[in-house]
Amino acid sequence: MNKPRTRKSPVAARLERENVQDEIYERIYTAIVEHRLHPGTKLVEERLAVIFNVSRTRIREVLARLAHEQVVELFPQRGAYVAKPTIDQALDIFEARRLIEPALVARLIETLTPERVARLRQHLELEIEARRRNDKRAIVRLSGEFHTLLAEQAGNGALARTMRELATLTCLIIVLYDAPTVDACLADEHTAIVDAIAHRDLPRAEKLMLDHLDHIKRGLRLEPSTEEVDLEAIFN
Repeated sequence: MNKPRTRKSPVAARLERENVQDEIYERIYTAIVEHRLHPGTKLVEERLAVIFNVSRTRIREVLARLAHEQVVELFPQRGAYVAKPTIDQALDIFEARRLIEPALVARLIETLTPERVARLRQHLELEIEARRRNDKRAIVRLSGEFHTLLAEQAGNGALARTMRELATLTCLIIVLYDAPTVDACLADEHTAIVDAIAHRDLPRAEKLMLDHLDHIKRGLRLEPSTEEVDLEAIFN
């Protein structure tokens, strides 16, 4: 005899929907950060709904969330596209990072604990291991995450969210303008920054951070990519 199907409570159903949405969001976000989805790629609702086995409404909600973070651009009657920062926008992003990241370093040093230093060094080990494997996707993702992690360890949630957005846009800029990705964010530069933070050497940490950002910016080649990608191949 079949047991009657247990109906989920409204709260349980809502949490399940949110979990599914978060998973789709993270998969698209990671694909963008790892340069599997290039700037300007059209994110077709119908195809993504089939790929993730959800409704178009759910996909639309995810794309709206990504658009709020400026990672995706929404155009009436045209749809959603991975953000494609212009040269002027790229310069604005680097200017913003030069203002924000030294301040984050200063705040982190003020509130530094051995646990926070250990967390930063743990991340450096992940970067080193990714480079040892020559895992370019992981290198790109971890390099961006390093800067977000600095903000999180500094203890300012609002700045951490801003830093995540700026780091992601920087990843788009790197691939859009064909910077040499593996060399754009060198692990030893991150290590030097963490060493300066660990020694509470604020002037050196600030200088190293600014030099690091300048190094990334100097690697840009202002020639946009037009490469097509296969959404099914990325997510299946």
